Amino acid sequence: MSRLQGTQLKVALGGVSILNGVDFNLAAGEMLGLIGPNGAGKTTLLRILAGLLKPDAGRLSWGDRDYYDLTPRERAQRLAYLAQSGTAHWPMSVERLVALGRLPHLSDWQKPGDRDEALIHQAMAETDLIEFKDRQFNTLSGGERSRVLMARALVAEPEILLADEPVAALDLAHQIEVMSLLKRYCEQGGSVVVVLHDLRLAAHYCQRIMLLVGGETLAEGTPLRVLTETNMRTAFGVQISPDIDSIAETLKLPWVRA
Repeated sequence: MSRLQGTQLKVALGGVSILNGVDFNLAAGEMLGLIGPNGAGKTTLLRILAGLLKPDAGRLSWGDRDYYDLTPRERAQRLAYLAQSGTAHWPMSVERLVALGRLPHLSDWQKPGDRDEALIHQAMAETDLIEFKDRQFNTLSGGERSRVLMARALVAEPEILLADEPVAALDLAHQIEVMSLLKRYCEQGGSVVVVLHDLRLAAHYCQRIMLLVGGETLAEGTPLRVLTETNMRTAFGVQISPDIDSIAETLKLPWVRA
């Protein structure tokens, strides 16, 4: 059963069509990659899924419930959104900022308990942030900030994590760490929708890919089915040969070879 599903989603902004009849579904344990050129509608789709933007037409459902019947607290408990170039608007230590991810699971004025503290420490360890725990967020580099926001999203234990270019500001080592972390999260039963511009990362880590062009789905399926020379030429206007067979053999990822 699909955990999150959208049917014929349409959005127009300023009279310009941004999404035009996009269907969407996401199952438990799945990592879905959204790829496409700039302006294809990837971030708009992610914002709809996060409940930050309501489509002009179409239906969005969570299991057998209408998505908009969920209360704000239910959404915050079940779903985390990692926006592009996220930031904090006031001075705060890394540890305190990560801890904010536990708020949807706490009642008013409730202090974090032992389990909350353990989850906060675990999220910081997984994102290589222990040594930064007392640093002020606004003193960190762009890549370090991205990892802090990733930790805050993970500590919420959401069923679904929506990540908009989570590796854009990271060096190669931390790109691999973050994508591997998202993969482990899916292996533990979570679901991820991730916007990526690096087609190699999409091929490596995503079981399924949606290729958006001009607000519509050009192709959807396994990396081998989507990352074809024809689709790349249509979407990006350039001749690209992803050579996925070599990638799959190197990494030995069965879903890439399927």
